[in-house]
Amino acid sequence: MYIEQGYKGKLGAWSFFIIPGLFMVFMAFNYVATMMMLDETDQSTEQMISQMIDAVGKNVFLVLNLSIFVVGLIAIFIWAKFINGRSITSLTTSRDKIDWKRIFFMFTLWGIFSAGMILLSVYLAPDDYILQFDWQKFLPLLVISLLMFPFQTSFEEYLFRGQLLQGLGIATKSRAVAWILTSVLFGLMHAANPEVEKLGFEVMIFYIGTGLVLGAMTLLDEGLELALGFHAANNIVIALMLTMSWTAIQTDSVYVGIAEPTALAAIDIIPVVIGYPILLIILGKIYKWKNWKEKLFGKVEVRKIAEPDTIDYQQP
Repeated sequence: MYIEQGYKGKLGAWSFFIIPGLFMVFMAFNYVATMMMLDETDQSTEQMISQMIDAVGKNVFLVLNLSIFVVGLIAIFIWAKFINGRSITSLTTSRDKIDWKRIFFMFTLWGIFSAGMILLSVYLAPDDYILQFDWQKFLPLLVISLLMFPFQTSFEEYLFRGQLLQGLGIATKSRAVAWILTSVLFGLMHAANPEVEKLGFEVMIFYIGTGLVLGAMTLLDEGLELALGFHAANNIVIALMLTMSWTAIQTDSVYVGIAEPTALAAIDIIPVVIGYPILLIILGKIYKWKNWKEKLFGKVEVRKIAEPDTIDYQQP
């Protein structure tokens, strides 16, 4: 069982909330500081991002935005390995080894699907997109995306579906509480994105819905591998193929969208209510998932995992 892997380690359940807590404080501070800066300069988030990009360039701006996640992921690994005394494998999966085939399979599957959906959107509404493909600009973006986005997406997965999911599961003894609460927190993490400012708070349905499907993948498959592949493919494909002038990530992508932002809010909800459930059913068939109700809504077992330097959580 994946959540029960959290019983491994030298420290108690409190240790799961240190880095997520620090990250939440950092995000809150960044949000407040950004709002104060916007009020003082009488600018929108879009205008501020545009000025920063003009100053340093899109690629440098992208690298700077993603660098914090490199530091964050390294911090999670150091905390787990050297402070809590548990393996990265136990933070990743309930299997004996990390299943890289699962990661690359999900990366390929969702990457192809995401690219296909973008191309379909361009085909159905060509007036909403402008082709801006330029090899000289695209190749550096490709290298940066393949190198940097896996750090960003992996950080978010290890933070929310790793540390927080295991920590909340152990603390509450409820899979459902851990699953739903981490999904809501994952959505709220994106509340400061300019997309929310443009599309309205209803776009949070997309972010929270994505958190729910990633959490369901993790619980049903007993590991982070599928979520890691999905998240990396999603962000890399979008960065390479489509950008908007008002989104948090600005790139020299293949297409730039020029549609009215409000028209996209409903589109973002489609994969949540239709695509995600179908995806889970397909994955369930491929990996022969069983006991869905128990894995998503059952209780977390209170037990000690036989491993050196492991806390015995059954002690009073």
